[in-house]
Amino acid sequence: MQIRNFSIIAHIDHGKSTLADRLLQATRAVSEREAREQFLDSMDLERERGITIKASAVTVRHTVDGEEFELNFIDTPGHVDFAYEVSRALTACEGALLVVDSTQGVEAQTVANAYLAVENNLELIPVINKIDLPAADPDGVAMEIEQVLGLPAEECILCSAKTGQGIIELLDAICRRLPAPRAATTDRTRALIFDSHYDDYRGVVVYFRIFDGALKVGDRIRMMGTGRSYTIGELGRNTPFPTKVPSLGTAQVGYMIASIKDLGDVRVGDTITLEHAPAEEPLPGYREPKQMVFCDFYPSSSGDPGKRNDFEALREAIEKLRLNDASFTYEMQHSEALGFGFRCGFLGLLHMEIVQERLEREGGVDIVQTAPTVSYEVELNSGEVVEIHNPADLPDPNLIREIREPIVRLEIICPKENIGDLMKLCDSRRGIFRTQRFLSETRQILDYELPLAEIIYDFYDKLKSITRGYGTMDYEIICYRADRLAKVQILVNGAPVEALSLICHRDTADYRGRIILKKLKGQIDRHQFEIPLQAAIGGKIIARESIKAVRKNVTAKCYGGDVTRKRKLLEKQKEGKKRMKTVGSVSIPQEAFMAVLSTEE
Repeated sequence: MQIRNFSIIAHIDHGKSTLADRLLQATRAVSEREAREQFLDSMDLERERGITIKASAVTVRHTVDGEEFELNFIDTPGHVDFAYEVSRALTACEGALLVVDSTQGVEAQTVANAYLAVENNLELIPVINKIDLPAADPDGVAMEIEQVLGLPAEECILCSAKTGQGIIELLDAICRRLPAPRAATTDRTRALIFDSHYDDYRGVVVYFRIFDGALKVGDRIRMMGTGRSYTIGELGRNTPFPTKVPSLGTAQVGYMIASIKDLGDVRVGDTITLEHAPAEEPLPGYREPKQMVFCDFYPSSSGDPGKRNDFEALREAIEKLRLNDASFTYEMQHSEALGFGFRCGFLGLLHMEIVQERLEREGGVDIVQTAPTVSYEVELNSGEVVEIHNPADLPDPNLIREIREPIVRLEIICPKENIGDLMKLCDSRRGIFRTQRFLSETRQILDYELPLAEIIYDFYDKLKSITRGYGTMDYEIICYRADRLAKVQILVNGAPVEALSLICHRDTADYRGRIILKKLKGQIDRHQFEIPLQAAIGGKIIARESIKAVRKNVTAKCYGGDVTRKRKLLEKQKEGKKRMKTVGSVSIPQEAFMAVLSTEE
C-alpha cells in the first residue's frame, strides 16, 4: 500500500476545516450519522470562534486506478499567530494542499504559508474552494496564484467543500501528484514527535511520524532529547476516531501511550528511538518559535491569604497547556500589587487571548492579565546588551546608552481604493514605506516597516475597519532598531504600579500618559479619600488626574448657630480622611490593565 502525507494550509476562513470534513466523508472515514461541521475542531473554543487553533492529524484510505493509498493529512490553523503549528505540521509531510477562497483570492497568510511549504521542500497542489458561491471568480484567482506564487493556473483544482463538488478529483490528484515518502536512511528507528497532550487517566499522549524503522506495542523506547526510557503500552492512529494498532512502520503517523506521567519528559520536536538499538543522531526537529508579545498572568485571588492554592492551580494549568501548545513560554513573576504569577510569552495577541481562555476553561482558574508588551534590547554604558520583556525590568536610565525596539516587515494586501487611508494609518504608527506591488486589477500589496509595539493592539482592527473586512496582513520581525524610547511609570495614590508601566516613544509619551490616566480615572472606583493618578518619566511628572473622594454631608445636622460649628465638623472630617489615606489601599480592576493599550481619547 502506498502512503501520502500532506497538510491543508490556507488563510483564515478560506475553508480548510470544511474541506477536511468533505475528505473524511468522501473516503467514508465518517458516516453520515457521525458527520458534523468542523469535525476535527474538537475544542469548544474552536467551534465558538469558527477558527482552527490546534493542528489535527487523521489517517484515511482512498483507491485510485485499482491501487489503495493510505492518506495521512493534517488540518492546520490559518491565523498568523498559529504559524508555528503550521510549520510543525509541514515538517511531518511531503506535500500540501494550498486552499484559496474563489471569492477573496490570494491573501497575506496564503502567501506566508506557501513560502513556508516551499522552505520545507513540499510539493504544492493549489485548490480553489467555494466555487459554488455567486461571487466566485475561479479563473481570476487561478491567475492570481500563478502571478504571486508561480504555480501554473491550469494545475489548480476547482472544488466546493460545502457541496462536495470536485472532492473526488482532489483525492485522485493527491494520490497521483504528491511524492511518496522518502525511503528509510538508516536501519535504526527514528520517529519525530510533532504534538502531544495530557490525559488525566492515561498520562501524556504523544503524536509522532516515523521516518526510519518501526515501532510496536511492548517496545522499550528512549526519548533522545531528555534521555528518558518508557515501554509502549498502546499504539494507534486517528481514523478520525482513535483506533489501536499493533505496530506502525516507516512514513506512518500515529499516537503512543507509554505511561508518561511527568509533563517535562516530552518535548515537541524530540526524536523517539529504540532503547536496545538507539539511533546515532536525532532528527532535525523544529526551530524554536520567537515569542513576540509578553504579559503577566496572576490568579485573581492571589492577594487573599485564604486562597494561596490558586497559584498552584494556575501553575498546573499552565504546565498542562504548555505540553499541548509548545509555542508559548512562562516564568515565575512577583508583583507588589498582584502577588505571585507568571510572565508568559506569545506569538501574537490572538494567541495570548486563546491561551487565557483555555487556562480559564480547561484549568478552572480565574486570571488577572496585565497589558501585553513586546521585548526590547537595552545597551548599557558598559557595552553589555540585555533583553527585557517587562518595562519593570528596565535598568536605571543613567546606565542606559540606547533602547532598541523590534521592527517588523509588514505585508498588507488590500483593495486599491483603501491605499491612501492605510498609508495614513501606517505613517501615524511610525511606519516606513518600502514598496507597493500590483496583485490584480482591484487589489495591491503594501510593504512597510513598523515597530512591533505599534501593531500588537488595535492595528489589525483598524485595518479591517478601513478595508471593510477585505484587507489582510502578515508580518515577521526583521531587526531591533534604536529610537528615542522612554519608560512611562504610572503612580496610583503615590505608589508606582509596575504592571501598568509601559515603554513608548518620547514624542508621544506625554499624550499617552494623559490618555492612560483619563482611562484609569473611569475604571477605578471612588474611595473615601481622594486618589491622585500620575504619569512620570524618571522623576518628572508628565500628567496628573485626581479621583474625587466620596463625601458625606457632615453639616446636614447643623440647623443654626455660629458658622464655627460647621467649620469644626468639616475640619474633623478632613483629619479623618487624611488618616484614612495614609492606610487606605486602592483596588485596581482587570479593565484598568488593558486601558494602557488604548491610544484613543
